[in-house]
Amino acid sequence: MAFAPDLAARRPLGATGLPVTSVCIGGSPLGSMPAVLGYETPEERGVATVLAAFDSPFGFIDTSAGYSDGESERRIGLAIAQAGGLPPGWVLETKVDPDWETGQFDGPAVRRVFEGSLRRLGLDHIELLHLHDPEFQDFDFLTGPGGALAEMIKLRDEGLVSHLGVAGGRSSVLLRYLELGVFEAVLTHNRYTLADRSAEPVIARATELGLGVLNAAPFGGGVLSRGSQADGKYCYRPMTPPTRAVIERIEAICAAAGVPLGAAALQFSLREPRIHSTVVGVSRPERIQQTQDWATWPIPDDVWQAILDASGRDAGLAN
Repeated sequence: MAFAPDLAARRPLGATGLPVTSVCIGGSPLGSMPAVLGYETPEERGVATVLAAFDSPFGFIDTSAGYSDGESERRIGLAIAQAGGLPPGWVLETKVDPDWETGQFDGPAVRRVFEGSLRRLGLDHIELLHLHDPEFQDFDFLTGPGGALAEMIKLRDEGLVSHLGVAGGRSSVLLRYLELGVFEAVLTHNRYTLADRSAEPVIARATELGLGVLNAAPFGGGVLSRGSQADGKYCYRPMTPPTRAVIERIEAICAAAGVPLGAAALQFSLREPRIHSTVVGVSRPERIQQTQDWATWPIPDDVWQAILDASGRDAGLAN
């Protein structure tokens, strides 16, 4: 059966019940992260990209307080203001990070960071708030009395946040947080792509628990959209030989079939029924249309099976 997604359709994000589209616009490039992404995103272009998204079938946007020290949130806030408010039906999620001025990630720091997010976004409430990248912090510190998680629960209990999630990379760490019974959603990045399926245990466990599942960075930081000759990195670090070999096999299959590599990479996530939404980072208005084109690109069944057979089934990144 041909894959023909309705990009405007909403589905409940697991236990949160939030109605989200299958594609979520990722805000990490919007604030400009040249040290990580290798290119600048001027403010005007970042704001224009969000406004283009608001005019698209999509209805879900992701950002974080830590993206460019709040610049991603600020630019999204500018677009929201220009649009006269967050468009009807749109869901916005953000994340709490350590205070970038002090490096602290205790309860008071979470409160400060969150209040800054509200100011930058021009909102008085957040539908979904994630604990961001906990693999870089001590578990007992974050989850103990007076810690980041306790403060997030307070924000929810005060009505400033509707739902709590956890977002990170290392699967073994995310699994530990899922067992706390606090989170209603999980976001994994770069670990469920054509080159790396190491997030499979996270997706499986989250599904068992009825949680919302978000899969971010289906292009592995860019190489699965630009190609191995244009990008020598996977997940912002040099590609390993096995990862390169997988990507080159898939590139050859796509080239022979006339299928854009980016279309195959995006649909790998979109076709997975356990994933409620796929977070795609964009930094130019024209990428909004390109994302729509890739999401709906017709891929013959035999070509798709060949792509799956060639894809990376082993862990390409540390768990």
